[in-house]
Amino acid sequence: MDHDIVISGGGIAGLAAAAAFGAAGVDVLCVDPAKPVTERDAQGADLRSTAFLQPAQGLLDDIGLWPRLADHAMPLQVMRIVDAGGAAPEPRVIKNFDAADISDKPFGWNLPNWLLRREFAAHLEALANVTYRPGTATTSLFTRDASARVGLSDGSRVTCRLVIAADGRGSPMRQAAGIDVKTTRFGQKALAFAVTHPIPHENVSTEIHRTGGPFTLVPLPDHEGRPSSAIVWMEDGPKAQALYEMEDEAFEAAMSERSCMMFGPLKLASRRTIWPIIAQEAERLDGQRLALMAEAAHVVPPIGAQGLNMSLADLRVLRDLAVARPEGLGDAKMLADYSAARMNDIRLRVAGITALNKASQVSGTLWRDARAMGLEALYTLKPVRQTLMQLGLGAGRPAKP
Repeated sequence: MDHDIVISGGGIAGLAAAAAFGAAGVDVLCVDPAKPVTERDAQGADLRSTAFLQPAQGLLDDIGLWPRLADHAMPLQVMRIVDAGGAAPEPRVIKNFDAADISDKPFGWNLPNWLLRREFAAHLEALANVTYRPGTATTSLFTRDASARVGLSDGSRVTCRLVIAADGRGSPMRQAAGIDVKTTRFGQKALAFAVTHPIPHENVSTEIHRTGGPFTLVPLPDHEGRPSSAIVWMEDGPKAQALYEMEDEAFEAAMSERSCMMFGPLKLASRRTIWPIIAQEAERLDGQRLALMAEAAHVVPPIGAQGLNMSLADLRVLRDLAVARPEGLGDAKMLADYSAARMNDIRLRVAGITALNKASQVSGTLWRDARAMGLEALYTLKPVRQTLMQLGLGAGRPAKP
């Protein structure tokens, strides 16, 4: 056997998987067709950010990644939901969901994706039992009861006990295994970029709803001496494309208006990126000697910081199953246990976030008023509010007495 595990995909989830299994003493090969872009202003840099919620942060700490990230992380103490669905682009309902209601820790910690790739890749270099080969893709998959054989883009083939598909929404390994997906298209695109603003964010993540989708500001460390946030702006596809193509000055005026000026005039602090919004879930999470995780298994709109946190929940289950029964790595029992542990949670979260996103798109006055009243009602009932926050963090998070 060439390796215990081959990980197809070197994005944040795939690199985290390599670190997790490396820390557990497993021999790992991680490949990805692209080399990681690890500088903020470089072409191709991922300008999105990731909020690691409490369970995900705990996993990163367990596997040795968090010490590399802690000094760069921005704590998220409050999640602010704003409804601005009235006639004018101004807040009409503002509700703060404070982590102190359920925990003595923040909800999570935010970091830019380009920095995560830099730190994760650097960490793997120190793990003797992990081989990381950026610039190499998986091209074929052949499995049998005892092992899997993976073809690589350099013409070589490697054998292993388990293949982990962390290779994105179009996963080559999922396709090679013949696993179908259910896809929901919203007709939306999302813009991602960084800004500076005169009013400090005070560690508050702010999600503003009007029409087309949420406009979300997530705290970043100061940039050039000014408060800074990462923004994901979801809009109907044609409008998003028009915004993407605007000159900077016009775009800054548009985004400042869309933010309801809650942080003052916004100034671009990075280039813009754009991508389509979908929800997607695989019909199953496993095949012979194959486990799907992250966007190979599930894709959700960027609402509530769920995407990568769901991916790390996948990873935690896979890691724990491998550690508990190392002799069964990649066998039918391990993969069945993984699917049983994760499938219901994935289906519920994909369905829930799909519903929230559709609610965020509404443009009719009556629907927008109903959305505002729903936010008011959910927030006013403290047990409901606490339960929603616990569910957002992950199942099993106890309320603070």
